[in-house]
Amino acid sequence: MSQDVQQRIDEIVKSHPVVLFMKGTAQFPMCGFSGRAIQVLKACGVKDLATVNVLEDPAVREGIKAYANWPTIPQLYVNGEFVGGSDILMEMYQAGELQQLLGDQAG
Repeated sequence: MSQDVQQRIDEIVKSHPVVLFMKGTAQFPMCGFSGRAIQVLKACGVKDLATVNVLEDPAVREGIKAYANWPTIPQLYVNGEFVGGSDILMEMYQAGELQQLLGDQAG
């Protein structure tokens, strides 16, 4: 894993309040899990969502897994902190925890 990729990922994570590393885009998710993550974030009313399409950059696709020590994509980061993948987002949403975590970022 190159230091450059890790640094680039770190800058993306820290320069946006809410970042989703996903397969595809918010408009055109390329896998069901990424699509579900987008739906959950929309349901929470997230206004300023940054997305990174890992399919466009194989280095980021592999690098993000090492960055969070998490094997799957999508991955959500809020205020620079790793939150989790699709299943964790669903569980947190259903428990009301995700809405609370997003706080100011949600409308």
